[in-house]
Amino acid sequence: MSENADQLAGQVVAHMMQHDQFSQWLGIEVLSVAEGHSKIKMTVRSEMVNGFGIVHGGIAFSLADSAFAFACNNRNVLSVALDTSINFIKPVHVNDVLVAEAKELHNGKSTGLYHITITNQRDHEVAVFKGLCYRTDKSLIP
Repeated sequence: MSENADQLAGQVVAHMMQHDQFSQWLGIEVLSVAEGHSKIKMTVRSEMVNGFGIVHGGIAFSLADSAFAFACNNRNVLSVALDTSINFIKPVHVNDVLVAEAKELHNGKSTGLYHITITNQRDHEVAVFKGLCYRTDKSLIP
């Protein structure tokens, strides 16, 4: 990975965040970006709680999905999810600060495979996510 590749990765993710209303609503903050990698965080809010009094699983999924998107698109090749899965390990609560880190396992011509871990402010792993993407022939930024 080169410095230019990481600089491009940062520009692509900044562009994505600027146009991603949902990630903005979640309150996502980008912590770091490198080619094929991203690390983001968010603080859980009260409107994210389900009927059981814990945070809705879709919130952790969505955070991981954003980390996945930022990692698999940051080479400026428009990539979309083909398959995703998540395992919930521990419950998430209001005011938890979640960090999702996406690591690239495979970067192919037409697909990419990513592993995303989600931890809370106590550094406890609360979920793990796996994402497979399809790479198109389009760019995100000129």
